[in-house]
Amino acid sequence: MNTAASSDPRIQKVRVTEDEIIAQLVDGRVISVPLAWSWRLAEATRAQRARFRLIGTGQGIHWPEIDEDISVERMLHGVPARRPRSKATAAGVRPVRNQEPPDQLMQPTARLQGYERRG
Repeated sequence: MNTAASSDPRIQKVRVTEDEIIAQLVDGRVISVPLAWSWRLAEATRAQRARFRLIGTGQGIHWPEIDEDISVERMLHGVPARRPRSKATAAGVRPVRNQEPPDQLMQPTARLQGYERRG
């Protein structure tokens, strides 16, 4: 008999509220995570959040309209979804933080801790 397959956590039922994703597992446990952990679900409409299906035999949940998947493992281990980087950042373009020439970024003050600046 293979006991590894029966010990894997699997989702039996799911409920999505305004604040949480709540999953009842096959073994009787109930787990929940904040809805904010999934930025896609947090930004989705109530109707979109209500349309989901279980993945496989309960290894996760899939929301087809918003292309979101959450695994039971991710819920158990507390792994929130990361928002993707912007297209510019993903392409290697970094935002310009300061347009001043390098020699003008830091200007000495007239007095530094009691010492006069000599010029």
